[in-house]
Amino acid sequence: MTTAPTREQVTEALATVQDPEIHRPITDLGMIEQVDIGSDGSVRVAVLLTVGGCPLHETIKRDVTGAVSRLSGVSRVDVGFGVMSDGQRRALQDRLMGDRGGREIPFARPGSLTRVYAVASGKGGVGKSSVTVNLAAAIAATGRRVGIVDADIYGHSVPRMLGVTGRPTQVEQMIMPPSARGMSVISIGMFTAGNTPVVWRGPMLHRALQQFLADVYWGDLDFLFMDLPPGTGDIAISVGQLVPSAEILVVTTPQQAAAEVAERAGAIALQTHQRIVGVVENMSWLPCPHCGGKVEVFGSGGGRRVAEALTRSVGADVPLLGQVPLDVLLREAGDTGEPLVLTDPDAPAAKELRSVADRLGARGLGLAGRRLGLTPVSSSASHHAHRHD
Repeated sequence: MTTAPTREQVTEALATVQDPEIHRPITDLGMIEQVDIGSDGSVRVAVLLTVGGCPLHETIKRDVTGAVSRLSGVSRVDVGFGVMSDGQRRALQDRLMGDRGGREIPFARPGSLTRVYAVASGKGGVGKSSVTVNLAAAIAATGRRVGIVDADIYGHSVPRMLGVTGRPTQVEQMIMPPSARGMSVISIGMFTAGNTPVVWRGPMLHRALQQFLADVYWGDLDFLFMDLPPGTGDIAISVGQLVPSAEILVVTTPQQAAAEVAERAGAIALQTHQRIVGVVENMSWLPCPHCGGKVEVFGSGGGRRVAEALTRSVGADVPLLGQVPLDVLLREAGDTGEPLVLTDPDAPAAKELRSVADRLGARGLGLAGRRLGLTPVSSSASHHAHRHD
């Protein structure tokens, strides 16, 4: 006869189950209300959901059942659900957000280790959102923790491109973002009905962006991508104010007209004192269906002109990170909500986007460019320190 598992064994098994929204063990989040173990090996686990009607309760039930069932001596697992009280939710918020109450932007802290890339363009129609989604997905596929803010409030398209249909969940003042392809994603499109347009003035845009950055529970991200609206308007200025450490990635197309406005979009970094990480030229060429040669539909050289002009403007090297070809598959992947870098990584456009992602991802390693918070000491203090070393 097999001995029933101990409470410690069941607790250890439950510690392997993560909340699908918060991505932390449910045992750390105060979600286990009670564990009952029968002499016949039956185990009943009472789980507290953060909110009533949580759409992911079936996922939690499946994961809890699977984790506990694997223990020796377990004959049956029953999972019951309750809902956290107001006090338990406040305790959860304090546990996750600390005493900042969801009002402080974690990425703006001096010690933040999250690389923030704000993807900008001079005008619409250059494929900025497509580039953003594919770069983020490519980096996430390497095992890094990635978030995406769809900051294009009027022209939001990121949920569609990632196939996100879930809605955010609110716990006290925290907003739990839906996940897609292992990434946390937030967009104003998740809060509006159908295809309803957003008709807001500047101050409302600023507040929405601030809420996306401060009230959303992002966890410990390695990278945060922000898909900015085209141009140099309110959101671009707000990003500079709210996340001054964000680095600008400029997307353009090859033609002269697009290059000129892309320069202006990049040059806003001079006013906001942000670094420009580089330029991506999208729609660079089309593979000829007959000879396989490159057809430069929109001309050539725009990306290089933007990179050179911005290098002169900011007085620091602004590289051309990549030239992404026109690809029907890239458009189709965006329409179906499946990033091309994941579905067809060897397609020409996907290979170039993955190359850019590799360069951006490598910059997340080490302390180069980070403020270390060190202060110089006087020579006498230094001498005193050495004497007592």
